[in-house]
Amino acid sequence: MFCNVGFAECIKGDCINGYGTYTLTSGINAGSKYVGEWKDGKENGQGTYTWVSGNTWLNGNKYVGEYKNGKPHGQGTYTWANGNKYVGEFKDAKRNGLGIYTFANGTVDKGIWKNNQLIEPN
Repeated sequence: MFCNVGFAECIKGDCINGYGTYTLTSGINAGSKYVGEWKDGKENGQGTYTWVSGNTWLNGNKYVGEYKNGKPHGQGTYTWANGNKYVGEFKDAKRNGLGIYTFANGTVDKGIWKNNQLIEPN
């Protein structure tokens, strides 16, 4: 399987239409892994994506939640390696809708988000 960041290998289950696990075997994010539901060869439904290396994502970033067409979409939790965390709604891989962003230092931003920006604090 080829994706936009290198080659990937389905190591368990059905990575086309069903539930499966794949890992990236080359490219900037080699070793990263997705475990979850698939539709038409794209992450779709409930799943977990863990980034482990590369210059695009910090080591240890993790997203657990819903996907649509290979992107975080719906309810989910994104945790950054630095300790920051967002729990809430996503649309096309961006924070959109009701959500809570907790910084590693304990500061909290909550409310309505649009395109990764807090537009209506609560």
